[in-house]
Amino acid sequence: MIYGAITNSWRNQLDDTDLGDLIAEAQACGSRHIELRQTCLGAAESGEGDAWRPNLEALAGVVVRFPNLTFDLAVALPCFTTDIDPHGGLYQSQLEAARLVGRGQPHLRTVDPGATDTPWETLADVADATARIVPLVREAARQGVIFSMENSGQPLRSMALLVQEARAQLTDEEGQYLGLCTDPANQLRRHPDSYPLDELASLPADYIKIVHFKQARDGVAIGSVDDGDLDCRAMLRILQGKAYDGPAVMEIPSADDVFDNLADSFAYLDA
Repeated sequence: MIYGAITNSWRNQLDDTDLGDLIAEAQACGSRHIELRQTCLGAAESGEGDAWRPNLEALAGVVVRFPNLTFDLAVALPCFTTDIDPHGGLYQSQLEAARLVGRGQPHLRTVDPGATDTPWETLADVADATARIVPLVREAARQGVIFSMENSGQPLRSMALLVQEARAQLTDEEGQYLGLCTDPANQLRRHPDSYPLDELASLPADYIKIVHFKQARDGVAIGSVDDGDLDCRAMLRILQGKAYDGPAVMEIPSADDVFDNLADSFAYLDA
């Protein structure tokens, strides 16, 4: 498993610190993977919403500076609720940036910020979202880019249903590019009566493309991955049992002591 950090943990620092210097500090804490999150890329991006574009030259400079790190690109893409043109400027720019930063294994991690919190339970529930993501996955696969989806509003069992149905409409090769960014703590916050670790354990291993670790106590986010509402060490054991060897990103809140919290998170999981 590749421990990593995400750039939205550094909102407090990005105004007056270069993105590359922040990545270097995360690397010094033990990060081997960095999730480059849209809106938290400093000079490596411009614009908002549909007008957002990556600064490819700046991103290339970041990647070249850190040859021993791996990267993915994370974007807000309303792919469940809106028809996105797979050949349009926004999506193509996201794929291009993902290819640039991902080197040999490009990865675009998406989240639909407008997705409903009402769990999908049937194939009929996921029909509209399936129809919208299939063309996007097909185009991503054509360019060799993994397309993963975060469970922002949906439990993991519902996201698995979406992957299952979308893969049924793709070729086997295309389907392997589609999967999930699993975030059990996110699910527990949105669906406190659910059992996200049981649902994680039930996921087919090849559905899991990237994972997020975070923690809360009594529903309130805390600064590091530690004891709390979710058994993060049990989550780690589930992933190890599935032989998951991809990125495990610590999505911890931005704070002045964020790098101490990052190092503490790694140490907690390693204990």
